[in-house]
Amino acid sequence: MAAGFLRDYYIYFVLLGIVVILSVANIDRYDLFERGNFLYPKNIINVLRVSAPLLMLAGAFCLLMVSGYIDLSVGSAMSLGAVVYALLAINGVPIVACVAITVVVGVGLGAINGFLVVRLKITPVIATLITLSLYKGIALLLVEDGVSAIKSGGGLKMPAWFNDFGRDGVLLGLPMAFWLAVAVTVALIIAQNRSLLGKYAAATGGNPTAAKLSGINTGRVVFGLYVLVGVAAALAGMARSSFMSLGDPLSGDGMELSAILVVLLGGTAFSGGEGKVLRSFIGALIIMALTVGMLTLVPAYYQTLVIGAALLAAAASNHLISRKKSAF
Repeated sequence: MAAGFLRDYYIYFVLLGIVVILSVANIDRYDLFERGNFLYPKNIINVLRVSAPLLMLAGAFCLLMVSGYIDLSVGSAMSLGAVVYALLAINGVPIVACVAITVVVGVGLGAINGFLVVRLKITPVIATLITLSLYKGIALLLVEDGVSAIKSGGGLKMPAWFNDFGRDGVLLGLPMAFWLAVAVTVALIIAQNRSLLGKYAAATGGNPTAAKLSGINTGRVVFGLYVLVGVAAALAGMARSSFMSLGDPLSGDGMELSAILVVLLGGTAFSGGEGKVLRSFIGALIIMALTVGMLTLVPAYYQTLVIGAALLAAAASNHLISRKKSAF
């Protein structure tokens, strides 16, 4: 019974442990943290601001992996979303239209991935590696030659509202982007536990042949999940663009690895069939707290090593958990 409890709730203890370690560490000499305390309210808000894009991606990416599929283009889709959002805003498009158009772009990017995988039957890794390059290339093309990103300058200026979503705006003391990430996660938790989408995703990942024989249109499920991930990537791009006050075509680089890491850390089976949106959300908080902590406590050349070790630990624990469950 104790083993089952630990298996189900270990990720919460990991998050608590990281917060405790960062809270007692000597960080008062770093500008990022005020008053030398990780738990000081402004420091928590800063972490949540930085975490928002990954938190938005975690739930949708979890459901896709539960279905037994993966999307390696999610970072490039996020970058393209950031560029489109900034490009629209700097050219005077109203905020509602900026959001709507960027979300539609996300739908399109996810639909392309779904088409390649479901209709053309291309292996998910190959298909999304193709679109990883494609989406990044489009993002780079949208940026003017000789300029690294879409930002204020040359007679154009970001509108006053642009930074409200990802950086300046707060609601009940917490960043607006974080609240959107929470809303998206809650909606996906309900969808996973209360709707056919969650059940069909688990059935598709657990035993696709049995799922088809039981009447589930697995292709439609997978296509819909790719679209969902595309929308989440577009929202994440908006949050990152608003936070940075520019549209950087490289802003999502590496996000695919982070998304895989948080989902594995949350206990989602890489082979599909099992996983929880909430645990992936907690996994994203762990990774971002760890990342921000490393900026202050670990030399830069060790940070990649630590992330790699965390990915190895997540994959190993995921394998052990899956093996123990299969033994019953």
